[in-house]
Amino acid sequence: MQLTVDRGSDRLGVQLHPAQDPAAPLIVVFPAMGVPAGYYTRFAHALNAAGFGVAVTDLRGTGTSAPPPSRASRYGYPELADDVDAVLDALAEHRAGRRTILLGHSLGGQVCVLHLAREAARGAGHRVDGLVLIAVGLPYWRIYPRRGLGVLAMTQFVNAVSGLLQVWPGWGFGGRQARGVIKDWAFTARRGAFPAHLGATAGLAAVDLPVLAISVDDDQYTPPETTDHLVAALTGAKVRREHLTAADAAAPLDHFTWVKAGAALAPRIAAWLPIRH
Repeated sequence: MQLTVDRGSDRLGVQLHPAQDPAAPLIVVFPAMGVPAGYYTRFAHALNAAGFGVAVTDLRGTGTSAPPPSRASRYGYPELADDVDAVLDALAEHRAGRRTILLGHSLGGQVCVLHLAREAARGAGHRVDGLVLIAVGLPYWRIYPRRGLGVLAMTQFVNAVSGLLQVWPGWGFGGRQARGVIKDWAFTARRGAFPAHLGATAGLAAVDLPVLAISVDDDQYTPPETTDHLVAALTGAKVRREHLTAADAAAPLDHFTWVKAGAALAPRIAAWLPIRH
């Protein structure tokens, strides 16, 4: 089953994987940069087997979301964060009477954190019951073991190309992206923080939800240090920090292949699941 969320200039696709129990907690997944929702189907089925309903959102311009990023695309992190609110609105009927958990991977996790921080900065109550971050961090070049300068060079090259071409064409990384998304992402790599114009800085410390942050072995993009750097800003949250090893998963892991380890991850999420507060 699929929903379409109208965002004016863009339309977001949301894939639904219902649980057998209509009252089961609902996990709303926001993917990594350039990764379509369909990539998470196997993981969604593992969550279904653990007793969760699942909704996976295609980020703007990815998968079933349209149109593809172009020179005309004017959105960045603020609009992606606002999309979280719109998706929650679209899922209102499915969320009624159920616990709702946001789950973000990579860029999707940053977007979820921004949504919650901006919400907290406005003094608004949180609309969800918790946040799961898997392979999510701030890619600050100074904290990468032994390869920080390479990270800085790569991220700023991508930013320079997207500025020159007015869109990132997806050359070997991240898929085609709006230049505003790349600009904000490159800032986090350069400065180790979200840009001030996002209005999230004060709100990060005011997020007071339970957070489960899981890093994975052999993550080439978000090693554990980047996850630690991000969650260190969530001083008001109840953060549970875990790491998934290849031995735990009984399979090789990296920034993307962890989705095949649903049998190892779903029980961790179920054991952490917060009680509605």
